[in-house]
Amino acid sequence: MGTLELLGDVITAINSIVWGIPMLLLLVGTGIFFTILLRGLQFRRLPLAFSTLVNSFFTQKTKLEGDIPAFQALSTALSATLGTGNLAGVATAIVAGGPGALFWMWITAVVGMVTKYSEAVLALKFRTKNPDGSMSGGPMYYIDKGLGVKWLAGIFALFGMIASFGIGSMAQANSIMLAVTSLVQHEGSIHLPVIGEILTLSFTIGLALVLVTALVIFGGIKKIGKVTSVIIPFLAFFYVTGGLIVLLMNYHRIPDTFFMVIKYAFTPYALSGGVIGYAVSEAVRYGMARGVFSNEAGLGSAPIAYAAARSKTPVDQGLIAITEVFIDTLVFCSITGFVILNSGLWDDGVYTSTTLTIAAFSESIGIFGVAIVTISAILLGYSTILGWSYYGEQCFDYLFGSRMKYLYKVLFLCAVLFGAITKVELVWEISDTFNGMMAIPNLIGLIGLSGVVVSETREYFKGSGSRNK
Repeated sequence: MGTLELLGDVITAINSIVWGIPMLLLLVGTGIFFTILLRGLQFRRLPLAFSTLVNSFFTQKTKLEGDIPAFQALSTALSATLGTGNLAGVATAIVAGGPGALFWMWITAVVGMVTKYSEAVLALKFRTKNPDGSMSGGPMYYIDKGLGVKWLAGIFALFGMIASFGIGSMAQANSIMLAVTSLVQHEGSIHLPVIGEILTLSFTIGLALVLVTALVIFGGIKKIGKVTSVIIPFLAFFYVTGGLIVLLMNYHRIPDTFFMVIKYAFTPYALSGGVIGYAVSEAVRYGMARGVFSNEAGLGSAPIAYAAARSKTPVDQGLIAITEVFIDTLVFCSITGFVILNSGLWDDGVYTSTTLTIAAFSESIGIFGVAIVTISAILLGYSTILGWSYYGEQCFDYLFGSRMKYLYKVLFLCAVLFGAITKVELVWEISDTFNGMMAIPNLIGLIGLSGVVVSETREYFKGSGSRNK
């Protein structure tokens, strides 16, 4: 066995532990803990959360302290959260766990909403103003300033920085390359007469992606916030509208699909001939795993973006954060899941991952379905690159100081190009592992500072920080 193969086996083994049942139970358990502690805040205050979101959209010129408006902070967080998990992840969960997996994705969202709320509250509570007036925050700061455990904060920042080079750049760039290649139906190479050389399509796509990424990330969080606040609303309208059209064309199947999701979340799914195809444990495992991977509640990434928000109080931004998980899982993932299950293509063994999502859409609306999923995949990948570039930069700054932030950006752009032109399965496994490992110090920080979350919430709803009760 070669060195790379051995390393790959080791990383795969570690990854299976990091994203295994104990970690999933810890992530979901933390959400249950905060649900009890805050008396079901995500249910009681969901209308207020959406009214706060709408208000943030119409008050983006506020002069409150922070780098970007609260709506742009949400857009930045969503840009990193919405990704391949909403297309490929849902399909993978259904293929591996059956229809019931979608139900367990919903469960992760229900408890994940209050986890995201708590992360955002702490992010604003313990954020730091830099000498240039900008804000820095996130788990590394509330672990450092709140818990007083600097070494644990450093571990989170290290994991986040490493994850940004893989899950946030290489993996997304490779996904975009594959999506563009699929869309233009071009294989091989293209000719660029300006320089008189033949370049592979993937290299050309990589260069273009580096350019459009550089134009945004060198403008800092303010430029990232502006761009994502345009991309995310358009993406939401584009994909959700396309999905609803497909569902309305097959509206008669929706009731059966819904009951199938509920039924097989608790009972085994039998294939033709009476053979059990999916056990309940598989539905739970794959549904929870892909749900957590999709909405990232508890992983500690989104609070880095929320810390830059111009928000009246930490709770105001926390309420907006609740809507992030709702939009990601209960809207995007549900539409993908229902389209796939309605199509009946999920259990024939022919399609997997994004190809299943494409096939399910195209079954009803043909080439338009292919275009909807492919264009969405490109936008999801690009927006994820932008969001994660900021996450990684903030982690890098915490470890090495802001003077070297341009070095990080150059390295990040190199990773984008490398991801577009190279098969980087091992790198993805490594970055996926570190992405999951971010949760460990973050959850310690969340639980250790749970009293702060409760006190901030109580103070807000007593009337001192809110106009809306």
